[in-house]
Amino acid sequence: METPTIIPSHTVAHWLLTTIDNTLDALGMGRHRTTEEIIYLVAVSIVAFAVAWIIKKIIFVSVRKLVKMRKITIGLELLQWHTLRKVCQIIPPLILLALVPFAFESTHSMRFWIFRIVGIYGLVALGIALGAVFDFAFNHYNIHQNKRNLPLRGLLNVAKGILWIVLSICSVSLLLDKSPAFLLTGLGAFAAALMLIFKDSILGFVAGIQMSQNDMLHVGDWIVVPDTPANGVVMDMTLSTVKVRNFDNTIVTVPPYTLISNSFQNWRGMSQSGARRIMQNLTIDLTTVRRLTAGEVDAMCAPHPRLKEFVTSLRAAGRTRQDKPGLNPINGTIETNLGLYRAYISLYIYNNPDFSRAQQLLVNVTGTTPQGYILQLYCFTDTTDWDRYEAIQSDLLEHATTALADFGLAMYTSGSLSLDIEKNGSGQQPQTGDHDTSAPEA
Repeated sequence: METPTIIPSHTVAHWLLTTIDNTLDALGMGRHRTTEEIIYLVAVSIVAFAVAWIIKKIIFVSVRKLVKMRKITIGLELLQWHTLRKVCQIIPPLILLALVPFAFESTHSMRFWIFRIVGIYGLVALGIALGAVFDFAFNHYNIHQNKRNLPLRGLLNVAKGILWIVLSICSVSLLLDKSPAFLLTGLGAFAAALMLIFKDSILGFVAGIQMSQNDMLHVGDWIVVPDTPANGVVMDMTLSTVKVRNFDNTIVTVPPYTLISNSFQNWRGMSQSGARRIMQNLTIDLTTVRRLTAGEVDAMCAPHPRLKEFVTSLRAAGRTRQDKPGLNPINGTIETNLGLYRAYISLYIYNNPDFSRAQQLLVNVTGTTPQGYILQLYCFTDTTDWDRYEAIQSDLLEHATTALADFGLAMYTSGSLSLDIEKNGSGQQPQTGDHDTSAPEA
């Protein structure tokens, strides 16, 4: 018993040829072999595309009803990404390959050329269909299972690139009637040229594997790449480019291998921690820092209950400063007005809910200059939101500068120097430093 074929090509081809002959006889036209072949080719092409259209409609209607009834996510994605439509492109060349050869004699030269052209068309349709399947698999995995937002699009591009290279070799071998192995042996001579042409793709592929393996970069990370304008969120990553949307909504593309060969800053750790660092320096005028008496300490603490409680506890322990270890020590002393001010700012930050207690807190003098003491405010906000962060930082700086007067302190300014220049009649302004034109910190 014969096994039934999927496409009954013999029967359909014989029926089409008989119909064409009968039609020509009915029209009173002579049976010319070339005319019959052309009409047969046109008829087979119409049948092939008509059958493909009918099958595609049946599949679409079935999938839509199934999705509507059972809410199947995969079915909805197949329709949304046009995967089924692209896969159905393979149907017409399969029908043509099954029916076209019967229009010509086996020794007819046109038969071989048409067969090769249809074969190349079938390989292109196969590439489109497999590419659609690759896209569907990538998008489905990227949405539902890529929880770490790994940059996998580079792997997709490599897979599709290899697919089209293989299909191109098969197409050329089919067109030249040569074995693919024969063509592959000749590719060695062009290896250097191919590596030069695909240099960025090869380097990008290697960089993508390294970044994925070491978990260096995710889509959605905020990165800063030195010596480039890249300072924003990673939108996409391919074999040749990493697309970054900067904080000013400009788009910058950077080669992936640049991130591997050079260093770059990734703010993902800050985002995941839920806290963002504030590190600001205040220059305290040297002439305003002095030692305090016990009465002066009490007078300065009177308006600030928390500071008064802190001073009382130190006096009870016979100490002038707190020796508390940990992330949140209250930096300061009761010997000088600057030390008392440091304790006050530490208490202000520690008891403010806008700041994180799980991160390091320091209010310390980092050094001196001819102008004054460098007082550093080092702490973390309880949020990574840019708007809230800037507002909290502004509030802290405003409060820190206005509270200086309560402790007899003052910020260093160049006002006295400017007055001296005006008295000397000079029209030039003093150069106090370079103007900062850098972009705001991410």
